[in-house]
Amino acid sequence: MRILMIEDDKDLCRNICLALQANGYETECCHSGDDGLFAARTQAYDVILLDRMLPQIDGLTMLQSLRRQGVETPVILATALNGLGDRVDGLDAGADDYLVKPFAVEELMARIRAVTRRPGRMRDPARPAAFGLSLEPEKRLLTYGDASLNLSRRESSLLECFLRNPGQTLPRARILSYVWGSAAEVEDGNLDNYIYFLRRRLASLHAPVKLTTIHGVGYQLEAAADAPARKG
Repeated sequence: MRILMIEDDKDLCRNICLALQANGYETECCHSGDDGLFAARTQAYDVILLDRMLPQIDGLTMLQSLRRQGVETPVILATALNGLGDRVDGLDAGADDYLVKPFAVEELMARIRAVTRRPGRMRDPARPAAFGLSLEPEKRLLTYGDASLNLSRRESSLLECFLRNPGQTLPRARILSYVWGSAAEVEDGNLDNYIYFLRRRLASLHAPVKLTTIHGVGYQLEAAADAPARKG
C-alpha cells in the first residue's frame, strides 16, 4: 500500500513515515502544497495524509483542486486545527477523515485501515495516454498503433510522468521526485540519460512526439511539428 504524506514539519514527517514504513506501508513525503499537488495528481496512492497549513498552496485549496480534477484517493487531514468549523470545512472540501494533532500512531493506523476498507473508490485505473501513445504501467508496456515495446522501470515511470501531463513543461526537480522519489539523492545526469533512452524508444515506435528540452527548467512531451492532426 502506497501512502503520500504532505507535511511541512520535516521532523514530524520523517517520524511518521518511519512508523508507517515499520508497519509495512510504502511512504513518500512532500513538504509543500505545490509539490504535494503534483505528486497526488500524477501518481497513484492508496491514501494521502494531508496537513492544512502548508507553504505555497494550503491543504484545503489543494484538496479541492484534487477533487475537481477527479482524483478520488482517500484523504486524511492531519492538522492542529481542531475547531468545529475547521473539521466541517475539511470534510466539506473532500476529506475522508479528520485527525487532530498530536495523535497516536496507533490511531493513525486505524484510520488508514478504515478509509481503505470503504468501497467505491477508484485508484486512477485509467492508463496514461496522449498523442496516440498508451502505457500500461504495471506491465511497463508502451503502445502506439499496432506497435508496442517493453520499457525499463525507470523509463516507464518517466514516460508516465509525461503522459499524465502532456504538453506541460515539467521542472527537473519534479521529474526527479516522480521517478526516483522525493528523498532520493540523484545526480542530474541520470535524468538526462533516461531522457535520451526514452527518446530512442519513442523514435523506434515512430511516434509523432518529441521530448523537448526547456533550457534552465526541464522537459516537455509534445506533438512533433510535422505530426498529422488526430481526428476527434
